[in-house]
Amino acid sequence: MQAGLSKALVAEFIGTFALIFIGAGAGAIGAGGLVGVALAHGLVVLGFAYAYGHISGTHINPAVTCSLLAAGKIDAGRAVAYIVTQLAGGLAGAYLLSVVLGGTGSGLGVTALAQNLQVGGTTVSISAGMGCLIEAILTFFLANAVLNAAVSGKAGNLAGVAIGLTLVFTILMGGPLTGASLNPARSLGPALVASNTANLWVYFVGPIAGGVLAGLLYRLFLED
Repeated sequence: MQAGLSKALVAEFIGTFALIFIGAGAGAIGAGGLVGVALAHGLVVLGFAYAYGHISGTHINPAVTCSLLAAGKIDAGRAVAYIVTQLAGGLAGAYLLSVVLGGTGSGLGVTALAQNLQVGGTTVSISAGMGCLIEAILTFFLANAVLNAAVSGKAGNLAGVAIGLTLVFTILMGGPLTGASLNPARSLGPALVASNTANLWVYFVGPIAGGVLAGLLYRLFLED
């Protein structure tokens, strides 16, 4: 393994670990409600974008890595290594979260589809298909920010801010509906550790589809 890739994988593992430990942790303990959870996720991405962006690009999300692969900005071998490492980091983060919280009674911030959610007098339940669509749309926005702010270099030193804030606003809207995972690693770790894998496939199919769509749009149309 090349030294550059080794360093990148360490960065991806730590970053994804932090995203689940802090982000899912905020959800598990109810820190600040929806706004607190959104900020916890967004601030982790913001912080690690500046800490490790120069090392790995701070994907910390298999859907983002798939997006860059579709955009032609990462080779397949490196992408696979990133994704395996991200999933491992998410699993480790969820496991340590369960240790800190004394077990899985908190739910560990498992992402789930809304059932009987009251919205303006209307009861809303999100089906698996609708969950896929919501996750795809929200992940498209996130991957779009990564590609057009960071990968393109257009946002300069503010790219991390753009990406972190994008994650915040997507969670603010999508959190009550699907948990706003936008990230297979974010969903897989807590689901496996908490033994709650209901509709887990939604959080793979939706985010990856949205990420790939953003990558293809960038490659075929938006890239200068």
